[in-house]
Amino acid sequence: MARKRKTDGRTPRRALWLRTLIAITACGVAVGGLAAYRSHSGGSATAAERPVTTEEASRLALSRLNLYQASPVAVTLNAAEGGGVVVRVKGVVDYRNHRAVGSYQVAGSTESSGASGPPVTGQLDRGLIVWDTGGLGLAPVPEDDSGQPWQQAERIPRSGWSSRSYTSDPLDAGLQLLIGLGADRPDNPMLLAQSGARWLGRDRLGGRDYDRFAGPRAQGATPGAGSDGGRSPLTYWVDGDGGLRRVTMRMPGLGTPTTVEFSGREDHAKLPGAPWGTG
Repeated sequence: MARKRKTDGRTPRRALWLRTLIAITACGVAVGGLAAYRSHSGGSATAAERPVTTEEASRLALSRLNLYQASPVAVTLNAAEGGGVVVRVKGVVDYRNHRAVGSYQVAGSTESSGASGPPVTGQLDRGLIVWDTGGLGLAPVPEDDSGQPWQQAERIPRSGWSSRSYTSDPLDAGLQLLIGLGADRPDNPMLLAQSGARWLGRDRLGGRDYDRFAGPRAQGATPGAGSDGGRSPLTYWVDGDGGLRRVTMRMPGLGTPTTVEFSGREDHAKLPGAPWGTG
């Protein structure tokens, strides 16, 4: 995780892409009502994609509000950093206060101590992480690492956290996206539909059916252009009540998308107040 401090060499194009991506997650004005959920007979992950219906746009528009109202929410984020390195964050997000806390693990391959030896595969780093809308903070796991991450974070003084602003790396982009997904009002379903949201198929996750949607297109994207047809880099899995289960984000140059999974409300979580000196 120490290498995440590096900010040199970021291209302006990639930084602009990230800012645009974060912006398109928030196209919200208040709307009323939700059409009754209607099952799609024969719908599956292999069905042909199409524009969202009015009812589907309404459910997608409610998903961020439902996430906000369920706070604090248990989350798992997996980000591929390239070169076989994967970062996993498991934690809790409070969308009412725009704060989150969790633990992280970095896994992958690194060169062995012997010049001719094979790479060593396994856990490369671990620790605690806090993040908000402005940046993130990292800290070692306490010697007594019992308890949940938010309980461990309570025992670390402010001076024990190393904080910084976000970069455009996959982990940072995922954390920044994740903290902005909840909203205190629904999005405008008409705008979602007009901006290119599409129904991609249906999947069954944990015994429940979820419709898979491509989000609104990024600003300036031309429909049908490029290898992805100008589709949004964000994909959402939404159930019949507008509940959000999963979000994936494709990033330029990486074949594996960043994935966020939501596991429901974490009633006992109490986010610490001390570590939020980010920036």
